[in-house]
Amino acid sequence: MDQMYSLQREVGRGSYGVVYEGRVMETGWWGRSGDTVAIKRLPCCSPESIELYLQELWAMRATARSHPNIIGLYNCMLQTGPKTLQPLKSGRPPLDLVESALKGRVVDKDSKSQTTNIAKSRRRHSTTEPVQRRCFALWLVMEYCDGGDLNQYMLSRCPDIQRNYEVVRQLSSAMTFLHGLGIVHRDLKPANVLVCVTNNGPVVKVADFGLSKMVEGPTDGEQSRLALSSTCGSDFYMAPEVWDGRSYTAQADIFSLGVLFWAVLERLTFLEDGSSQEQLGAYVVKGRWLMPLGEAMCQNPALQLTIPMRARRAPPLPPPPSPDLCALLLDMMAFDPDARPTASQLQERVCRALEPP
Repeated sequence: MDQMYSLQREVGRGSYGVVYEGRVMETGWWGRSGDTVAIKRLPCCSPESIELYLQELWAMRATARSHPNIIGLYNCMLQTGPKTLQPLKSGRPPLDLVESALKGRVVDKDSKSQTTNIAKSRRRHSTTEPVQRRCFALWLVMEYCDGGDLNQYMLSRCPDIQRNYEVVRQLSSAMTFLHGLGIVHRDLKPANVLVCVTNNGPVVKVADFGLSKMVEGPTDGEQSRLALSSTCGSDFYMAPEVWDGRSYTAQADIFSLGVLFWAVLERLTFLEDGSSQEQLGAYVVKGRWLMPLGEAMCQNPALQLTIPMRARRAPPLPPPPSPDLCALLLDMMAFDPDARPTASQLQERVCRALEPP
């Protein structure tokens, strides 16, 4: 690692791994000297976590840095010892991790060859001392986004309608690309959208593919009938069919994106329990509590959303969305997945709705 990258500081930490800001140490196939990169360390301590890491790796390799609004993967390495890193070649999966996910237990390739010697040694010395497994981790080197996530970027700036439109336009393009590749993200939310600040405005990047699912063929149109079953995602952005534990398709992503778009266009925010950090998101007010839209729709499939919102907070706020955008948001967040636009239809409608009069 030290020969290729240096870790500068920790910039994020989640349930499964840690993200660092890093620097490329010298020019090579892994990057240009001095470039800033994001480096995510994913400890491979359980088959469940390994399965998530492999999903993220496969999805990011499939995108192959070929869309400006998808986070780019530069390099990936498997840590096989305290200071031992093995670069993983493109198109060649880490077989030890694949085997671990399939067998339901962490597999150490060297432990296979050492099994016989260990058994013989134990018989000779009659010891019951446990054998220590080497550490394992997957390191992903990705492009660095200096604007933070969408929450940080949007809420630290005054509302700007053109900036809002750019976010909507870019994310609809990213969704068309992902669904065209057969990738269902399953955890779309502002925290999983990163921002690069440029002279021409923000460039948003869909990131964190740990819960994504790759299916055969595009998920748009007729192919979207392939049903998924695992309940996953984040409460305030999950589609009602996911909340309800029913099978679902790529159209669940469209619902999540609708929640995100509504929050961006009207600057809707909420505070989760135990948090003091505002987050972009739409919701239903139930007495003193905020209820995620998907959950509220499970309880009342006939729930009518009011877009734009009638009760608006004090300015500064962006102007309400146009009638075309309001109609699009309502369609994206329809209770019936078949009533929602597909990703390609979404992109077409976004382009029409954002055209200057």
